[in-house]
Amino acid sequence: MTTHKHTNRLAQASSPYLLQHAHNPVDWYEWGEEAFAKARKEDKILLVSIGYSACHWCHVMERESFEDEEVAALMNAHFVCIKVDREERPDVDQLYMDAVQLLTGRGGWPLNCFALPDGRPIHGGTYFPKQEWMRVLNSIATFYQDKREDAMQYATDLTNGIKKLDMFPKPADNKLLDAERVTEIVLKWADNFDLELGGYTWAPKFPMPNNWELFLQLHRYTGNEKLWHGVNQTLTKMAEGGLYDQVGGGFTRYSTDMYWKVPHFEKMLYDNGQLLSVYSHAWLYSKNKLFAHTINQTIDFVKRELTSPEGLFYSALDADSEGVEGKFYVWTQQELKQVLGEDEPIYSLYFSADAYGNWEHGNNILYKTRTDSELELLTGKDSKEMQALISACNAKLLAKRAERVRPGLDDKIITSWNALMIQGLADAYIAIRNPDYLYMASQAADELLKHMWDGKNLMRIYKNGKISIHGFAEDYALLIEALIILYQASSNERYALVANDIMQSSIEQFYDKDAELFYFKSKQDEQLATRKIDVNDDVIPSANSTFAKCLHVLSFIFDKPHYAEIAEKMVLRIQHKVEKFPSGFTNWMQLLLMKSYGTKQVVTCGNSAQLPHAMTYHPHTLFFTKNVADSALPLLKEKLVTDDTHYYLCIDQSCGLPQKTFEAIEMELK
Repeated sequence: MTTHKHTNRLAQASSPYLLQHAHNPVDWYEWGEEAFAKARKEDKILLVSIGYSACHWCHVMERESFEDEEVAALMNAHFVCIKVDREERPDVDQLYMDAVQLLTGRGGWPLNCFALPDGRPIHGGTYFPKQEWMRVLNSIATFYQDKREDAMQYATDLTNGIKKLDMFPKPADNKLLDAERVTEIVLKWADNFDLELGGYTWAPKFPMPNNWELFLQLHRYTGNEKLWHGVNQTLTKMAEGGLYDQVGGGFTRYSTDMYWKVPHFEKMLYDNGQLLSVYSHAWLYSKNKLFAHTINQTIDFVKRELTSPEGLFYSALDADSEGVEGKFYVWTQQELKQVLGEDEPIYSLYFSADAYGNWEHGNNILYKTRTDSELELLTGKDSKEMQALISACNAKLLAKRAERVRPGLDDKIITSWNALMIQGLADAYIAIRNPDYLYMASQAADELLKHMWDGKNLMRIYKNGKISIHGFAEDYALLIEALIILYQASSNERYALVANDIMQSSIEQFYDKDAELFYFKSKQDEQLATRKIDVNDDVIPSANSTFAKCLHVLSFIFDKPHYAEIAEKMVLRIQHKVEKFPSGFTNWMQLLLMKSYGTKQVVTCGNSAQLPHAMTYHPHTLFFTKNVADSALPLLKEKLVTDDTHYYLCIDQSCGLPQKTFEAIEMELK
């Protein structure tokens, strides 16, 4: 049995991130009334330290400062110290991230913010080396002791600044941006494409799935080749790069360089779920075999390493193993020789490995830099032979890698992130038609609804059989969207009906008629210093843009015009920001395109009706299947089911005559 010199309150937490700090000498509290009461009673500043389990620099700051007894003594003497898992409490993270960004102009994790006993922030930053951290601690403690009135004024001014970020005045007119204006905005932005290496012309490079989804949609409508080149090059270079785990599948968090070579090695569920959707759509459009391989291998990784016994999905894998970033994933050439034998020279050539190592300490990150034609000339093997060799080698390396010390697993189940993976799997099924993918998506959705949805309220966290934390707007919105896609993939109307139920509950709990937007926290939950409204599309699309898209789609599925009216008012509130900061509003722009080009519905009817097989990429098109006489969905009620399969194409609120073949419908869609 392991004994520890120090044990604090976090030993009782369920979050893997909080548990990592359970034996720090810091007297940590979880976020809650116990900490606030102590701060009020002892008149101490709150020190709110926010991170997540797969965060490399969070671990560095822990080792340098939070495990250090001298630093801990300083923290304990002057502050009430609170550890927050940002994945459990994104509401807390949003508040203090806004504060730090206003103070310093930048944000990130670890996030360390100082606040008054009432929770209002006064100062903060991200990672601090030990000596700098001790200087800041002493400075803040002295400031609060000697200049109390200044501290109060700082808190008031900073809180007012945060509140202003969530003010969205009514527009002067009710005219939505049309497709032509959205195209102008995007093409100007496209000047930042790295057309050689993919992504944008700066580092670090993040996947940003929602960006490339927008560009793919706009290319599909306009035919602009620069947009397609940007999408194709980015998806290709990411899949061939070190960002992608070439041995086992799955994408890491981001690339630290311009070449997608050196990743930040943590693997997040939300990245992989969204990237499955983008690669699935790009596969439908281009039939690029690399995209299909990436989809299949990524799902193998999720099934193998991120799937719980119930069929739900864990949150993340750490960047570090044995305290070293990336150690689990890299190889020396000697290790490759030992495992692969005579196949090693070709494998090393394929993935740019050499005796000196292409990374640190003689290690190699596996990434592809040569084209298939170059490899054929160098090896004499055609593409089919080469892929067979690479697959066989990967299987051997995967088995060998399983003997290594694994990166830490964050095994909590997060509703919103599971929703992104469910949607990714449903999109993958629509593209690839592997029934296993539909089964995985359906099983996860069923389990999530069983554990987390009681018919009125949605919960956020599930771990070790315990449910905790009321769902936030992003949990509701992303689950609704996932269920809409899953309904189309499966033809199971239950998913559409539950999506509508969750939307009605969302409106009751989060929607503000005055702001005409959704708050991030439910009206029934305890409120922070300010009540945040989430509108910016970042690594994960915002709750509000997702709600708006879902309201628009559900208005067609359930014949609810007032849903579409709410969605339109939401877009009008924020669209002035689209023109100023397009990269932060890509999901909103997808809705603007949907409204401008029209929302299509393809209805397949017949006793043997199923989702059409010969599909290409059709953005903003909903697929309905009716193979039974009765339907609970208004759009399907009057459609007849006969022995012959027939198809309807509806655009907005108008349906055409039935067609005997899906090919006829596709001609109209094109």
